Amino acid sequence: MVDSKWLQTYREEIETFSGRIQDFQEGKIDKKDYKGYSGGMGSYAQRDQSKHMLRLRMPAGRLTMERLKFLADTVEKYQVRRLKLTTCETVQLHDLAAEQVPAIIGEAAGAGILCRGGGGDNPRNVMCSPLSGVQKGEAFDPSPWAAAVTDYLLSICRDIHMPRKLKIAFSNGVDDSVHSAFRDMGFRAQENGTFSLRIAGGLGAMGHRMGVLVDEAVDPKDVLYYVRAMVDTFCRHGNYENRAKARTRFMQDTLGPEGLKEAFLKNVGALKAQGGLEVSGLEAPADVAKGTGETLDHPRAVPQKQEGLYAVKYHPIGGVLPVEKPAELYAVLQDVPGAGCRVGPDETLYVVNLTAAEAEKVLAVTEDGARTEFEHSVACIGATVCQQGVRDSQGLLQAAVSAVREAGIPDGALPRINISGCPSSCAAHQAGTIGFQGGVRLEDKKPQPAFRLFLGGSDALDEARFGEAGAVILEKDIPALLVELGRAAAAAGQTWGQWSETHREDLNAIVAKYA
Repeated sequence: MVDSKWLQTYREEIETFSGRIQDFQEGKIDKKDYKGYSGGMGSYAQRDQSKHMLRLRMPAGRLTMERLKFLADTVEKYQVRRLKLTTCETVQLHDLAAEQVPAIIGEAAGAGILCRGGGGDNPRNVMCSPLSGVQKGEAFDPSPWAAAVTDYLLSICRDIHMPRKLKIAFSNGVDDSVHSAFRDMGFRAQENGTFSLRIAGGLGAMGHRMGVLVDEAVDPKDVLYYVRAMVDTFCRHGNYENRAKARTRFMQDTLGPEGLKEAFLKNVGALKAQGGLEVSGLEAPADVAKGTGETLDHPRAVPQKQEGLYAVKYHPIGGVLPVEKPAELYAVLQDVPGAGCRVGPDETLYVVNLTAAEAEKVLAVTEDGARTEFEHSVACIGATVCQQGVRDSQGLLQAAVSAVREAGIPDGALPRINISGCPSSCAAHQAGTIGFQGGVRLEDKKPQPAFRLFLGGSDALDEARFGEAGAVILEKDIPALLVELGRAAAAAGQTWGQWSETHREDLNAIVAKYA
């Protein structure tokens, strides 16, 4: 963890931020200047500028019992009205009053939650496959290295000035929901104990790119050399003039993939020659051993690689976590040995290291979540809350879920969908089987709320691809479109994957009706 000197400086930054947020509320700082500062503290003003969001950094998505209790206590103390699980494995608190934000930031540090660098042009939350350490088939558990990278980035975040943010992900080699194939840096665990590494991938309004494979055998002890090399490469070759192109993926255009690889590996070599960044003594946490021999068969209970233990999946619709849920979960888990929660990049919460009996209790308090694959859909917070938002992605998802339920579409006939309220790709719509990007469509020469449709994306391991951008559909028509697609797949007796492959003409014809 970061040292006492770093924490003292952090406390001073919180005091400064307290003054800044008050100045913003009083109109002494404009929105642009405030956003540039507040993002570095993990906070942004919402569309209603009297309300604020705070992002709680959760390295590797780990919502430990200590952090879960802090979240439950904070909801009660500050009467928090909205919680959001994010696609970067963090938890966001919404609708906060200005004076609440710095107070919560300070209190969060006592629970091991550091909000520094949670937004803005900073290294963001380091992600990791959510079931790392407990998932069957994984190469090895990369979470200790994700934690080490987090500590290192926090230690240097005040000393570097990158063109934009940097997103780093670790895949455990069996699950790539963290999108290591197209992050700024994507480490993938391999059976031989090394990582493969892709760099300069990403999503966004100005185009998306798969990462460039730069090394197929990164020694885990050397990960910080590679991270620092990426920071240095970005600072040297990133675009400081055009903010829209100030992401690592655009270095593929300016340097070319091979040129980028060469520049990056040259920086790695120079750093290794200097030395001092080796990571030693890291090992995965010891397995929890408490299996009772009892078994459990439930669609939301995932058998772990530890015999007799389970992880329970809980996906609140749209990733909007009911504010009472942290307290309910803590009440059930506080005396459960080895239990913990993980925030997944698909806005799913996982509760791990449970016996069959313990899992039954967690299942009982999480019955309000998604019932089908379609209801596991991903949506950003949307334009009713976000300053950058264009469309109400949460409202659209709620309308779609209601329509699909009412129509009785069977599970499997529709896939999980990804809805971003604007081109910023916060819900990774380009990687969704079905994705929607918020925008407008002209009807009788008047702009109407609409979403562009993307089809055929995937974030599956070794099958990552971006969907094809297609028709722009009026927002009001999207629930009906989804119902019609689901009915067609169900009528054929097929899953969405089967039907969309074998009935492409039918799919296109249905979409054309709404275009």
